[in-house]
Amino acid sequence: MLKKIKSDVELVARHIEVLRAVMEHQPIGIMKLGEMLALPQHRIRYSLRILEQNGYIQASASGAVATPAASVLFGSLNGDIGDIMKLLAGIRSNYADKDGRVP
Repeated sequence: MLKKIKSDVELVARHIEVLRAVMEHQPIGIMKLGEMLALPQHRIRYSLRILEQNGYIQASASGAVATPAASVLFGSLNGDIGDIMKLLAGIRSNYADKDGRVP
């Protein structure tokens, strides 16, 4: 059950990494992003599609560019991750023994 959550978190981490690179190097294309991030182009393309669907980037003739929503996302990212970590810590504490081990 948790393997799916782990996979989803890894995918979100990749999307955030791609978005960060777009913000720092915009406008930027798939090939350049792939080289910079050492990721295959099909993974870059998928991340860009998801980021565009969510309004964080938009396509331009010169490559992907970040939208204002990208800055908003990064502004709240630390707090959002903290909230998720608190939820996970709560789950762990409900099932952990006195030494912090989950049976």
